[in-house]
Amino acid sequence: MKFTSVFDIIGPVMIGPSSSHTAGAARIGRVARDLFGRQPKWAKIHLYGSFAETYRGHGTDVAIVGGLLNYDTYDERIKTAFADAEKAGLAFEFIPETANTEHPNTARLVIGDDEGEMSVVGISIGGGKIEVSEVNGFKLRLTGGMPAILVVHDDRAGCIANVANCLAMHNVNIGHMEVSRIERGLTALMVIEVDQNIEEKVIQQISLIPYITKVSKINN
Repeated sequence: MKFTSVFDIIGPVMIGPSSSHTAGAARIGRVARDLFGRQPKWAKIHLYGSFAETYRGHGTDVAIVGGLLNYDTYDERIKTAFADAEKAGLAFEFIPETANTEHPNTARLVIGDDEGEMSVVGISIGGGKIEVSEVNGFKLRLTGGMPAILVVHDDRAGCIANVANCLAMHNVNIGHMEVSRIERGLTALMVIEVDQNIEEKVIQQISLIPYITKVSKINN
């Protein structure tokens, strides 16, 4: 196994006892918030495997809520995330599940507000690293380690090329890209990892491309 950083071994700078159950959980919550694009008003947090068994003792619960409040892994406010959520108007519920999943540290966050909702499945793979494996029913693989754009669009010819051309016009280099769809000709999802953080004007320009219905970004 190759390590690129000492933090791959000992985990990130963090609040809490466990890089997988606390730091990883905080990152899952924060990435879900980024994908939603704003502070949610409510969250139903389904926990599986060891997350479901130890979430109180390992601080998985406060970490996920802290992530939903946009707290990073090292933010001292994670300790007061429950009280902070109440002040911010974020209602939350933890639902331990017994179903088997591919990875023992899995959480499904269903978050929303008066304008809409989103479902995100995230797994904590160790050392504070995570993967997002599903968004609103679309299967994908998103690490959160690079800036990324998620583009929901009609499954029409030219959409992918138009988005790629828009990024090229703004000198944004694509590091990895995948496209998934639930059924041919209906709705599809582009997941594009890029080499630099994306400015809001680029997101706005992509959202104006024909057949694009929603654009979300994750910055580092």
